[in-house]
Amino acid sequence: MKILYIFPHPDDESFGPAPAISKQIRSGDEVYLLTLTKGGATKERFKYGYSIEQMGETRFKEMQEVAKALNLTELKVLELPDSGLKEMDPRDIEAAIRHEVERIKPDILITYAVHGVSGFPDHLITHGIVKRVFVEMKDSNAGFPKRLAFFTLNEMQAKTSSGIHQLKFSQREDIDCVIEVEKIDIENFHKALDCYETYKDVIEATNVKDSVDRRIYFEIFQEKFDPPLSSLSEEMGKR
Repeated sequence: MKILYIFPHPDDESFGPAPAISKQIRSGDEVYLLTLTKGGATKERFKYGYSIEQMGETRFKEMQEVAKALNLTELKVLELPDSGLKEMDPRDIEAAIRHEVERIKPDILITYAVHGVSGFPDHLITHGIVKRVFVEMKDSNAGFPKRLAFFTLNEMQAKTSSGIHQLKFSQREDIDCVIEVEKIDIENFHKALDCYETYKDVIEATNVKDSVDRRIYFEIFQEKFDPPLSSLSEEMGKR
């Protein structure tokens, strides 16, 4: 099974579904990560006196270590403007994403839920454009991707995280898949987070290592499952 995660920034994968990524890879899936920006515009750059370009290069190097920690099949990082997706022609973002989807031919696409978890504009824009690429490819009968899923949090996870960000969550009835991970997946998640040395303060302040438990939650676009599936490949193609 080929799975393609698409996020706007470095660390989105590690603050988010890294434990599920670890389990998917251990289960034999090919897991690809497409990150749209190098994340250089983060305010954390001021601590180091870095320009946007310098911070972007630093975070890109950190992401390469994340790819090793999670044993990703492939990491691809584009150079779209961090915190600037809202100013771009959405057709240009769509073309960049579609190019990678057509190259990889994934069975499953994954991005943020509609609320973007943190509500950051880049997260919301990425959600909408990935969804558009998915439905257009479905209409074209390309044969891939077969399923679109959205990483999300449940209410308890959102409320046990630090107040640095007002985190959003999905209602129980909207959650279609709950992946139960193992101890090794949590360990790999911690290793991935630790690769982001420039974000140590943020990682500690958000309490992310303790707020993520052994359940990773996803919505599935235009499919409803109650009870939720235990993997994103389950029941695929039967509806």
